[in-house]
Amino acid sequence: MSSPASAPVVDHQLTAAPLRPWELVVWDDPVNLMSYVVRVFRRYFGYSDEHATRLMLSVHHEGHAVVATGPRETMEVHAQAMHDYGLWATVREAG
Repeated sequence: MSSPASAPVVDHQLTAAPLRPWELVVWDDPVNLMSYVVRVFRRYFGYSDEHATRLMLSVHHEGHAVVATGPRETMEVHAQAMHDYGLWATVREAG
């Protein structure tokens, strides 16, 4: 009598692919005052006055700035919040 064939060894551990970061981009607009943009960044993100001012100046001089990075869903929530504040914002994959 022959012995039964041995079953192949299967590794059942799953490895998650690393999550790619996403960016929240705030765009310059002709409507909002610079002081208002700084206030939004400070109030919503909790950024220091210096950091919020640097980001606002990037928006003003370069036309946009990446103001946050993280999981896509979180960046989408932040984008909606920026829209609620009246700022133009989009989400894009980092890279």
